[in-house]
Amino acid sequence: MSDFDVTAADTIDLDRLRRFVAVAEELHFARAAKALRIPRQALSATVIELEAELGTRVFVPGASPTQLTDDGNALLVRARDLIRAQEQAEREQKPDAPASLRVGFVPGVTVSKWARIWGDRLPDHPLEVVGVAQGEQESALREGRVDVCFVRLPIDRTATNAIPLWQETPVVVVQKDDALSLLDSISPADLAAETVQEAADLDQAVDTLALVAAVGGAAIMPQSIARLHHRRDLVYRPISDTEFTEIALAWPTGTDTELLEEFVGIVRGRSANSSRGGVAEPEQRTAAPARKPAAKKPAARKPAPKKPVARGRKPARRGR
Repeated sequence: MSDFDVTAADTIDLDRLRRFVAVAEELHFARAAKALRIPRQALSATVIELEAELGTRVFVPGASPTQLTDDGNALLVRARDLIRAQEQAEREQKPDAPASLRVGFVPGVTVSKWARIWGDRLPDHPLEVVGVAQGEQESALREGRVDVCFVRLPIDRTATNAIPLWQETPVVVVQKDDALSLLDSISPADLAAETVQEAADLDQAVDTLALVAAVGGAAIMPQSIARLHHRRDLVYRPISDTEFTEIALAWPTGTDTELLEEFVGIVRGRSANSSRGGVAEPEQRTAAPARKPAAKKPAARKPAPKKPVARGRKPARRGR
């Protein structure tokens, strides 16, 4: 019976133990060397050094295929335990990844300005920007695919906070050679003789515009969508007496975090040095009373400039 003390492996460098484990699991030096991306000769030398240090054979000499000795099997169990313990210790010591924020946006919204400000103010916290289909804006928030999202109103407010941000100008899109393209602005009455294509599904705006380009007629949509899918054979003009759409920043109720508050503040134009405060909707905030302008003090009168004293001229001498 061998007197090999397996605890002697505790003083062996873990890299050398990993090489031993690779050979012990493959039972093939060439394959193990390839997996470790080292020369086969270097792997053989490591095993020879390991056996000399431990004072025992871990592989059966001359065996083909490669076989572990009883001491080698014991060492394999011990080596695996040591490697697992080291990896666990490294995981525990590894600092947690910095908190990040996932920001969604529906088509037509551009978030690059706020992402740039975020990067300047919070460079240690990644900002993930995620495009969201118009029809999925609520489900993306509800299912946690994004933390906060630029959405188009209306949305269900029962479980969602929303801060209205801006209104979108509605436009009419027509063919470039359509008579309506000559107008600076179009009214609903101007469309009486036109075929107005269905454009309520903004996720299908590309197909709607392709239809207008192919068969004519007109389509009404937010200017940002018309601009996003601009085509050279189409033009868009503002339309009067038509409801505006509205963009808002929304997030699920009860999910407020410091990072979310920071992003809301950036979108609302809060400076880097101002205090955070809350993130309640505008209508929930009480406006501070306006200050009366301070009474102007009467301007001090400037002393009148002194008139220059006229100096008398000496009478000219008369010639004798």
